[in-house]
Amino acid sequence: MAFEGLADRLQSSIQKIRGKGKVSEADVKEMMREVRLALLEADVNFKVVKQFVKKVSERAVGQEVMQSLTPGQQVIKVVKEELTDLMGGEQSKIAVSNKPPTVVMMVGLQGAGKTTTTGKLSNLLRKKYNRKPLLVAADIYRPAAIKQLETLGKQLNLPVFSMGDQVSPVEIAKKGIEKAKEDHQDYVLIDTAGRLHVDENLMDELKQIKELSKPDEIFLVVDAMTGQDAVNVAKSFDDALGITGVVLTKLDGDTRGGAALSIRSVTEKPIKFVGLGEKMDALEPFHPERMAQRILGMGDVLSLIEKAQSNIDEEKAKELENKMRTASFTFDDFLDQLGQVKQMGPLDELIKMMPGANKMKGLDNLKIDDKQLAHVEAIIQSMTKAEKTQPEIINANRKKRIAAGSGRPVQEVNRLLKQFEDMKKMMKQMTNMQKGKGKKGFKLPFM
Repeated sequence: MAFEGLADRLQSSIQKIRGKGKVSEADVKEMMREVRLALLEADVNFKVVKQFVKKVSERAVGQEVMQSLTPGQQVIKVVKEELTDLMGGEQSKIAVSNKPPTVVMMVGLQGAGKTTTTGKLSNLLRKKYNRKPLLVAADIYRPAAIKQLETLGKQLNLPVFSMGDQVSPVEIAKKGIEKAKEDHQDYVLIDTAGRLHVDENLMDELKQIKELSKPDEIFLVVDAMTGQDAVNVAKSFDDALGITGVVLTKLDGDTRGGAALSIRSVTEKPIKFVGLGEKMDALEPFHPERMAQRILGMGDVLSLIEKAQSNIDEEKAKELENKMRTASFTFDDFLDQLGQVKQMGPLDELIKMMPGANKMKGLDNLKIDDKQLAHVEAIIQSMTKAEKTQPEIINANRKKRIAAGSGRPVQEVNRLLKQFEDMKKMMKQMTNMQKGKGKKGFKLPFM
């Protein structure tokens, strides 16, 4: 996860103050010393750190906090609010033009993942916002940039406008917008050229494209792993072009996350989207409050629910709930449910979004291997229809046959059968609790 080191340090420093019935100025001072070190270690700009610590300290030693019934909790609330504010306060949504198409210029240095991000953003616009985007290949300098965008368009089944590498990018942008108007596309994403570093020629060309296309948004694509350099790059592009937002890529990598916390303060431009993986659906709108909650170990239930809503089939979920209630849940249902949950993303990342996950022992080392899930699928697919419906008929000979068919040892078949039986019992208990037979109501996940 992004901010992992920062999250660990911040969580351990606020843990000491969490349950305190009385909090002194010395307690706050000690905590803020650790917070300052955590932020600096995460590569947050030192001026940003200084301002953040000052704001939190002033609020945390105020009467409202010190004289409250739960001062420890109040201090944590202050840290969360200031962290949220540091990252932009609230979500900044993508513009929608009154006169379609909405034009988005994608800018940035080479290697930041600009072309891939252009593809991901177009995919998100179509899937999440029901828009019709046109991709425009205006990077005529980088070898294979046009081909890469065309390949992404084909993969996503989205239109790409290109005129080869012998026409000026300004002309390509102009014709691309005209084409979008003709075809009634409501978004145009212009993939512009990058350089290895900021130079005058690059900026002049981008200024010309801006002047002609009059974009509604200019998104700077920045690699989160470049740390403080990302902040300097953002400032240079903003000074020259007046960017409207930032898209941070590789926020899922082994990054200290400082760029995300610094860019907003230094440029005063919002982070609009974040890239959290290689897949074409691994781009998400940036929610400052949700990210602050994740950093402080409070979970991110809303993002988890959104992932579930976009990947879990509602009809199948209702059907599954009925099967759980009547204890007629089969291995086929289990296989179907496994497929839907896998679409939501890596399971270890989903677990970390749950509130209190930071207190689960061994979570840092948790890595759910996709191979293990593939083994489970192979075992179930080696069963007959009768075995999937009535696992109790699986005797020793059947287990040997299933093991041979799936290429897995008999012990793994036994383990899966035991886990499945335990799961069915647990589901029965849950549904009984839901019906009011238990101590309190219980809502099944994703239902």
